[in-house]
Amino acid sequence: MTPHPHIQSFFDEATNTVSYLVSDPETRKAAVIDPVLDFNHRSGKASTRSADALLEAAKAEGLEITFILETHAHADHLTAAPYLKLKTGAPVGIGARIREVQKIFRPVFNAKDVSGDGTEFDHLFEDGERFKIGTLEAEVIYTPGHTPACVSYKIGDAVFVGDTLFMPDYGTARADFPGGDAATLYRSIKRLLALPPETRLFMCHDYKAPGRDTYAWETTVAEERARNVHVHDDVSEEDFVAMREKRDSGLDAPLLLLPSIQVNIRAGHFPPAEENGVRYLKIPVKLERDSAGH
Repeated sequence: MTPHPHIQSFFDEATNTVSYLVSDPETRKAAVIDPVLDFNHRSGKASTRSADALLEAAKAEGLEITFILETHAHADHLTAAPYLKLKTGAPVGIGARIREVQKIFRPVFNAKDVSGDGTEFDHLFEDGERFKIGTLEAEVIYTPGHTPACVSYKIGDAVFVGDTLFMPDYGTARADFPGGDAATLYRSIKRLLALPPETRLFMCHDYKAPGRDTYAWETTVAEERARNVHVHDDVSEEDFVAMREKRDSGLDAPLLLLPSIQVNIRAGHFPPAEENGVRYLKIPVKLERDSAGH
């Protein structure tokens, strides 16, 4: 029988992000997946309210956090991984292809301190790599397409899919970020949907599909295959790519895109302080030319 991990969900409505505390009922060992750092982009102030809620829940359940897992370098929220590592000593892991994402964005922000080799993270997971959370076996499944570095984590009968999939009535992730690719995303999704039909799938985000009044983030392989509005079983790769590229062309950039990328490619650390002791996040400025070429 496939092990059934205990899963606690934490929804951050400001960024529509779901973080997870996943634990082994037998040993009380646990992992945190995609933790959120609360960040007010208007004031530049950050807080650890959401991360503290995770820690309080772990303490209440008598859990020991042994891993902090990122599904990718998020573009819509800042990660609280360094804070959780400070509080628990748990290593921070992400897919090894984070190196590609670092190399894409390092020149964008002139971020000379970013390694490009992923050494900001404690562990870089390879596709198919297995590790233990207590007695639970976890497996890394590469699911690129939204970004080159996206991974999903299969823990017992549950898979945490990051931004690869959304709930069946909402569809799939965008694929227009640098290094993203709609055809690659389709193939990654099909890899997930080849898992047993009863496999539980846990989303990283929910935005309430039209007609749905409540947030939701758990579904199954069978439900996605039957009802996903973008990628159910009858949708071909060609049709998916055409839909995804057309849809993505009209999407706005996420509100926290620029701060999130700068922080998350550094494993959640802010850029180094400057001579005055203050840390700054950069905004690259591009001036559009008018019709006269000015």
